[in-house]
Amino acid sequence: MLSLHSLKYNFDNMSKDQKSIQNRDNQFAEIVSMIRRTKSTMISMANTALIELYWQVGKYISNKIAVSEWGDGVVTQLAAYIEKYSPDTKGFSDKNLWRMKQFYETYCTADEKLSPLVRQISWTNNLIILTRTKTPEERAFYLTLCVNERLSKRDLNRQLDAALYERTKVAAPKLSPLVRQIAPQADQVFRDQYVLEFLGGKNYESEHAMKKALIGQMKHFVLELGKDFLFVDEEYRLQVGNSDFRIDLLFYHRELQCLVAFELKMGKFKPEHLGQLNFYLEALDRDVKKPHENPSIGVLLCKDKDDEVVEYALSRSLSPTMVAEYQLHLPDKALLQQKLRDIHDSEEEN
Repeated sequence: MLSLHSLKYNFDNMSKDQKSIQNRDNQFAEIVSMIRRTKSTMISMANTALIELYWQVGKYISNKIAVSEWGDGVVTQLAAYIEKYSPDTKGFSDKNLWRMKQFYETYCTADEKLSPLVRQISWTNNLIILTRTKTPEERAFYLTLCVNERLSKRDLNRQLDAALYERTKVAAPKLSPLVRQIAPQADQVFRDQYVLEFLGGKNYESEHAMKKALIGQMKHFVLELGKDFLFVDEEYRLQVGNSDFRIDLLFYHRELQCLVAFELKMGKFKPEHLGQLNFYLEALDRDVKKPHENPSIGVLLCKDKDDEVVEYALSRSLSPTMVAEYQLHLPDKALLQQKLRDIHDSEEEN
């Protein structure tokens, strides 16, 4: 039979062994982290070098054609030459060579801020932006979005289909004065309208059913909100006194460093909706918010809203809230572009 001393000796040795294994695992994890960081850096450097190559090739072709040294047929001959003498080199068809020329000519005289951005995103995303946007402002918008949110090809195409640029420019988010005070950058974080086409265009019978559908498509919902939003919980429980309350969807925003409560409303916005949301924000700030975090912000997401009613309701609000609209289908991009042109024409007249 083992004595108490022997048991203690064995236990101490086991503890030392476990600590040694844990320390070693931590050390190994550091090496893995180094490998991953280096791989990421190598991929980024390779992409930058590739974009720089395409830029230089586009510049060379552009200059030769500009002085009439090359005709259009020479580019086709160049593509054939590259294929013959460098058969392992991909991506230099005559079509892509023309794209490189267009790429260079589009950005060579553009804002100095854009040139570094094009080198930070993939060639595929550069081509999408190049072919699907119409103005320098729109290109700048999507280039910045790609860099900041690291959009994939699929996500970028989705934001273009959802007319994010036009929606952002046509209508500013409806924010209470306090939101602007505590978060001056809120205009760039929140939107006046959210497009939820990924829900399949279905009209839901209740807020609960819609909330469940959004949770099932959380990846798409966060893409529409912006990738700095982190999902905390659904029906987040608040206990005030002897009563329980539930917030539909609770998020945390990394840049704003605050909790963001979303309340869903199936119908049109009513001023009394703000009372419930204000109560939730007060409870979050008193009982949930950490000392280093900023005051919580509330978003009422409604199926419809009258902008004048919203303005009146928010103008004297002492709570950091905003009212946004959702739609279940992709917006009419042509209509939004026309509205954008009308706004531009009106500003020029004034």
